[in-house]
Amino acid sequence: MPERSFGLQAPPSLGAPGKKRYAMVVDLRRCIGCMACVLADKAEFEVPLGVWRTWVSVRTVGQYPHVKKHFLPRLCNHCDDPPCVRSCPVQATYKHEEGFVLQRYERCIGCRACMVACPFNARHFLPKKRSNPNLPTNVVDKCTFCFHRVSQGFAPACAQTCVGRARIFGDINDPNSEVAKLVAANSTIVLKPEMGTKPQIYYIMPNQKSMSQEVGLLEEPADVKEDRKAHREHFGLYF
Repeated sequence: MPERSFGLQAPPSLGAPGKKRYAMVVDLRRCIGCMACVLADKAEFEVPLGVWRTWVSVRTVGQYPHVKKHFLPRLCNHCDDPPCVRSCPVQATYKHEEGFVLQRYERCIGCRACMVACPFNARHFLPKKRSNPNLPTNVVDKCTFCFHRVSQGFAPACAQTCVGRARIFGDINDPNSEVAKLVAANSTIVLKPEMGTKPQIYYIMPNQKSMSQEVGLLEEPADVKEDRKAHREHFGLYF
């Protein structure tokens, strides 16, 4: 799996003949909110306190004593048309030909344009000091679909550790892969499809009512909406 050379991004690969296109299915019927995925990512990448590569949004619904919790695992959507790539002025963020949206830390200038451009709030800024001096600092970071693991034939850390097998990872262009079969056999949604980014995290919802409640977890704070509006006005990027 050779790394793509310098360039803004690889062309869309979803459904392209002879191309791999990695994606993830999150089966919300199986997620129990154990947070093992979050801890696995923290351990794999020594993610600093206060930021996450993956996280789980939690909402309590119903009225006491008839209440339950809804869980929505979140991570970078590794979009087929990622606005973060178009926003980066130095090509520090780029799209690999097999769908991974990755970072070149040595090129990142910390301008945070990609953070504002991402409609999923999936990027974070690394602090100036870290306990391990060999790790990147003062740059933007994000989920990479564990590119270093997948390129060696292993599943991403979050999928590997999921006790309920709620996260399934694979080549969605391969009709015989588990992710392709799950998407074909189930009604799935992606987050914010109206943004036109073609996200590649597919959610299997328990039912229609649950779908509306889960998507309600995605309400953005007012300050984030204002930042995104200002970014569109200044840079002319569509979302």
